[in-house]
Amino acid sequence: MRPRERVVGTATTAAVLALTFGIPATPAGAGPATETRYTVLAEENVSLADAATAIESAGGTILAANAGVGMFRVVSTDSDFAAAAAAAPQLVGAATQTVIGRWPRKPTTVERERATAGAAGAARKAGTGADPLDGRLWGLPMIRATRAHAVSRGDKRVTVGILDTGIDASNPDIAPNFSWSLSRNFARDIVDVDGECEVASCLDPVGTDDHGHGTHVAGTVAAAANGVGITGVAPRVTLVELKGGQDAGFYFLEPVINAITYAADAGIDVINMSFFTDPWLFNCAANPADSPQAQAEQRVIIAAHVRALTYAHRRGVTLVAALGNEHMDLGSPRTDVTSPNYPVDTAYPREIDNRTCQIMPTEGPFVIGVSSLGPSERKSDFSNYGKEQITVGAPGGWFRDGYGTDTYRTNGNMILSSYPKKVLQEEGSVDADGNVFPEAEGAVFKNCTKDGRCGYYTFRQGTSMASPHAAGVAALIVSRFGRRDHRHPGLTMDPNRVERVLTGTAAEHACPEPPLQSYANEGRPAEFDALCVGGKAFNGFYGSGIVDAYAAVTYRG
Repeated sequence: MRPRERVVGTATTAAVLALTFGIPATPAGAGPATETRYTVLAEENVSLADAATAIESAGGTILAANAGVGMFRVVSTDSDFAAAAAAAPQLVGAATQTVIGRWPRKPTTVERERATAGAAGAARKAGTGADPLDGRLWGLPMIRATRAHAVSRGDKRVTVGILDTGIDASNPDIAPNFSWSLSRNFARDIVDVDGECEVASCLDPVGTDDHGHGTHVAGTVAAAANGVGITGVAPRVTLVELKGGQDAGFYFLEPVINAITYAADAGIDVINMSFFTDPWLFNCAANPADSPQAQAEQRVIIAAHVRALTYAHRRGVTLVAALGNEHMDLGSPRTDVTSPNYPVDTAYPREIDNRTCQIMPTEGPFVIGVSSLGPSERKSDFSNYGKEQITVGAPGGWFRDGYGTDTYRTNGNMILSSYPKKVLQEEGSVDADGNVFPEAEGAVFKNCTKDGRCGYYTFRQGTSMASPHAAGVAALIVSRFGRRDHRHPGLTMDPNRVERVLTGTAAEHACPEPPLQSYANEGRPAEFDALCVGGKAFNGFYGSGIVDAYAAVTYRG
């Protein structure tokens, strides 16, 4: 089944090029008017036809529409188009897609901390498992996934959408569970963001990942238990690539929304979302620091997410997301000094009103929010937290865990998972022949099948790594308790019930004592101090508790 996107208007060839390739429709100096790209959202209960009329009256040309949420892809040469769209009663407003400047990689708030090869020798060991590198997966024992696999390893009919930067399906741990027929790429390469396109269409083929983030997430969810590499939380479920992230690591509005609505229409059971939608960390309805156009853009982002997430939830999709890596209580956010993060060097300080500002998709409706824990079960220093949005905690890694022991600041404190060889080569960890450089040993692993197919694995940390642990448990729950439905291609389960089982079987974990957690010993300033509020049954660090795969698959409620 294809995404609910259809062309409702006409466009010149130049306008299509502007959208597809991120280049001006009119070359610089060729004339006074250049086309700008927008994502436009209709108001609730406004027909596509009426919204289209309003867009055209405001000076826009429609290229395509997502009927599921009333979202349009638009270009305009009118510099006043965004203001006119915001003023039209049929429209929420317009979010700009203009490409300005070049940014090779999206900046991250979690540094890629990594020990040297020599220091890696003290890395934490977690015992043995089904696959050669499972001894380094301390996250699986923490959530009792290995024990759960004796009951259920998942069901092929259950699908997990990885809404991310892509998936490297050539990895022998990914290949057995990858769905070529369901996977889609919604994020065309943007030259000024991602670099030169690898293919003429700028739409990378499915089964590839030029960033690495999506492949790492996918391995944690469902790397096959097949005698190579690692074992995922749910090693027999089906992985579906929903590429909504750019190669550079940005996640823009239109690809993200199209991916969510496609997943709903295609019958995907679980979506993992380890990102926030750019360019605003917090999307605010009417922040006084923002211009009217910026306010309208953020209202579009909020409304589009609410609509798409609700659409997916009502069609049986369980939505799981990372809480974020800004080390803040989401119920009491700090001043946002990072937005907008695109175009580069345009951020400015914004006081955040928690009532009217949201991180999307994390703070959207029906989303299971996941915090990150280190091997000690302490909240990772970088992890967001707070009773307002958290649902559960899960292993996400923490390089600086184990202070005072020989595991402090070692790679083994992080999460090991699959990674594309191409990206490791670009990072300087793997040579042209596919061999791991000596200085990267202990941080990067190569593991091959008997017939010579090799997979690559590396350590990363972040709530991005915690969320797939929870998504994997959700997939095991659907595998165990889902049912056949003639309207659904595989198994299906009410996402409200999935969440109830996930939270009802999570291992309760009390706040630390004292509840104000300091990370001074780990070298963090006082800004990282985190106050855990709540009791053992539910609190701001762990939510309902640490996800428990074994308790979930043996649930009797």
